[in-house]
Amino acid sequence: MAVMERKSYIDTFGAVALVLFALNLAFNQVVVKVTNGGFGPVFLAGLRSVGGAVVLLVWMKARGVSFTLPRSSITAGVISGALFAIEFMCLFTALDLTTVGRVSIIFYSMPVWLALSAHVLLPAERLSRLRSVGLVLAMGGVVLALLDRSNGQASLLGDLLALCGAFCWAAIAMLVRVTPLSRVPPEQQLLWQLIISAPLLVLAAPLFGDLLRDVQPIHLWGLAFQIIAVASFGFLAWFWLMSIYPASSVASFSFLSPVFSVILGWLLLGEHVGWTIWVALALVAAGIFLINRK
Repeated sequence: MAVMERKSYIDTFGAVALVLFALNLAFNQVVVKVTNGGFGPVFLAGLRSVGGAVVLLVWMKARGVSFTLPRSSITAGVISGALFAIEFMCLFTALDLTTVGRVSIIFYSMPVWLALSAHVLLPAERLSRLRSVGLVLAMGGVVLALLDRSNGQASLLGDLLALCGAFCWAAIAMLVRVTPLSRVPPEQQLLWQLIISAPLLVLAAPLFGDLLRDVQPIHLWGLAFQIIAVASFGFLAWFWLMSIYPASSVASFSFLSPVFSVILGWLLLGEHVGWTIWVALALVAAGIFLINRK
């Protein structure tokens, strides 16, 4: 990717790129739900990790980036890969059971759990009054979404799996911050998450039902989209943006992903979105925005 100088603020290019990235992640939730029609969800997650690892290996080889983790980071790398496998096992299964809107509201509450764990584990990252308000708002939104049973498409198991996925995502982020992984290039972190999760997901997939369902061309296109636009180049684009713009400013755009996801699920899949879910979405989005403010 092109080298750009470090900036102290989000310029127009950065704002557009971050909005598009949030939209990409939101659209991927719809893609996963549709692609689950052709593959078992856990097997699909495994195939995505395999494909993403291959693409990333080729990209890193072409750019001369080392594949090898420092010895001090191997244990944390393996743990992050295992958590990555559980995260997407939960997320893809959740999307198979319940709506994109519900899953996204709950799954993208990750900054809430990361901020809460950082408050406890990292003395330098105690919650300010403003961030505490954001925490309460977002947690209220998640609870409201979990309690809402008005939609016939809702699944309590799906909701809880989405929450488990959010916990695993936050655990990975915390692991990177408190272990030697913090000194490892992002490409190596992602590679290890993919190469550890790929066999775990593929081997676990038969325990969760049929590997293949009614595979159609749209499902193959969906898998390709996840491999290229999300699991490899999508995450690399995120790391690239983080290397240019202030981390807190980049993170403040994360509230857009659940907003876009609910809207796309409603527009593209015809999902029913009751007033409770809209309120839950507003609470979570506002909470995430405040949590990421310094």
